[in-house]
Amino acid sequence: MDTHRTHPAPAGTGPGPLLTAVARIEHAPQADALIDMVRKAVRAVPLGPVRDVLHGRPFGHPAHPALVQVPIGTWLSAALLDLLPGQRRAAHVLVGAGLAAAAPAAAAGWADWAELPPEQARTGLVHALANTAGVVLYAGSFLARARGRTARGKALGLAGLAVVGAGGALGGHLAFRQAAGANHAEDVDHRVGAGWHPVGLVSDFPVGRVVRATVDGVDVAVVRESGGTVRVLAERCSHMGGPLAEGELVDGCLRCPWHGSLFRLSDGWNVEGPATAPQPAFDTRVTDGHVEARLRRFHEVL
Repeated sequence: MDTHRTHPAPAGTGPGPLLTAVARIEHAPQADALIDMVRKAVRAVPLGPVRDVLHGRPFGHPAHPALVQVPIGTWLSAALLDLLPGQRRAAHVLVGAGLAAAAPAAAAGWADWAELPPEQARTGLVHALANTAGVVLYAGSFLARARGRTARGKALGLAGLAVVGAGGALGGHLAFRQAAGANHAEDVDHRVGAGWHPVGLVSDFPVGRVVRATVDGVDVAVVRESGGTVRVLAERCSHMGGPLAEGELVDGCLRCPWHGSLFRLSDGWNVEGPATAPQPAFDTRVTDGHVEARLRRFHEVL
């Protein structure tokens, strides 16, 4: 019996027009010069430690997806109240509340966007432009309602909701299809087995240098300190998968060469963003001149 028969794809399968359009956005370089200019402007804003808060580092995940729930929720509620009689004032208040909440959500979004690679940045720019258009429409809706032009305010609000919905769909594509904001080191905990694993000879790791090695098939960054302690972190940066073995050592920490996230060598803690998740860290020991490492599970460092 033939067990290797191929089956024709059902009619109509494939990426479809929506995914095709988004793919074209991802791979269109026409706006790259504008993206570079805006990226530099966003990074130049002197936010200090506020930038890490906007990234969501204190919360362990990006803040932007949570913040956008407020304006979207208030605007959707306003649209529902617009369908009911006698709710003009309440709908007006909700539109205004959504406009106020859009500011911190946008600030967090731009902070994250400035640290994205080209494909995500292109999609993110269109996402931001759609949301900006939605905010403009809702601002018009708010003013129209304030002037007693309720019908015009409702129409502008519905248009704003549609545009923000389209922007939100692109945001979902960014998060779930392109993995922007996801923890790119999460798989390490599932790939490294329990117990001790060989890393290499002590002599393979010169003092004060970052060396790439493997532990149970997972790439790691190894640093031997002047006192003889060997530090081992997962090599793929949790932010966007940058190569930490090519990073810079800074006061007991390792800085990612791609976007500047700073991880403490002793425990992998993300001292500075844009990374919102710590880096998987390993316990180490030296046996007969050989370095061995054991993955430190998250509950062990709490």
